[in-house]
Amino acid sequence: MGFDLEALREAVKTHGRVVRVVIAGIKGSSPREVGAAMLVWEDGQSGTIGGGTLEFQATEAARTQSSPSRLTHHALGPDMGQCCGGAVSLLSEVYDLQAIDDLDDTIIARPTATGDMPLSVKRLMASARGQGIAPDPQLIDGWMVEPVHKPTRNLWIWGAGHVGRALVDVLAPLPDLSITWVDTGPERFPQAVPNGVTTVPAAKPAELVHHAPRDAEHLVLTYSHNLDLELCNRLLSHDFRFAGLIGSATKWARFRSRLAALGHTPERISRITCPIGDPALGKHPQMIAVGVAAQLLRPARQNERKKDLSA
Repeated sequence: MGFDLEALREAVKTHGRVVRVVIAGIKGSSPREVGAAMLVWEDGQSGTIGGGTLEFQATEAARTQSSPSRLTHHALGPDMGQCCGGAVSLLSEVYDLQAIDDLDDTIIARPTATGDMPLSVKRLMASARGQGIAPDPQLIDGWMVEPVHKPTRNLWIWGAGHVGRALVDVLAPLPDLSITWVDTGPERFPQAVPNGVTTVPAAKPAELVHHAPRDAEHLVLTYSHNLDLELCNRLLSHDFRFAGLIGSATKWARFRSRLAALGHTPERISRITCPIGDPALGKHPQMIAVGVAAQLLRPARQNERKKDLSA
């Protein structure tokens, strides 16, 4: 979790004045964690700090906020009748384009009132920058410190058909994914593409494989079995963190045989996952997308990924 600078910039460009409300601190239980944020403008909002009465009241207050910055404290049970028994501190800040341009692009630290940066914050900032490790969002000695959000996972989706579109709709809102979406021509993509998704029309998509980072994750689901096969062939020769192929057991048996004929070993071929998602959910594109999203986010795979990175 971090300060999503690009989402804020886009919101301000579209809506003008925007108030960013972030959970600055919690005591006890809370509907969201420190650093969870939402953006509020005159007639809309995006993101969430947990819903319910807390979010409703914070949204209404943001729309009438006159001060540039405001720190408030809320006891969720006594004040709001919510089941959570904790307390939450909210920092609400008004932004326009000038205010965004003044922000740092790596770590954003600012006072919740007035005053010079305390030594504790200076040490935290120096340590984070010196080690190249983003600090956790936190309120420290009257200053709010948040790392600027940077996606940590590169996901390449090959194919913009019904399943590809459903996958992008489900996965694009997730904060840690940077999505590259490839198909054979611009007409293959929908007119409206979610923020943070890069569309790449290419007459020969397989030739783009060598441009993908070697730790990228791939979902192969084009309209052509021949193209799917060529993508799998190129991926096996390139390297990847995860590769999933849409299809049945029969399709995968044929692909294994053809990939072996192209010179790939059984161990190498087994790195590709087919079918993807959860077949028990059905074959509707959205059902496939939900199953694939769960597969990508499964804690067991996250633990495997961390072990691989530390090896």
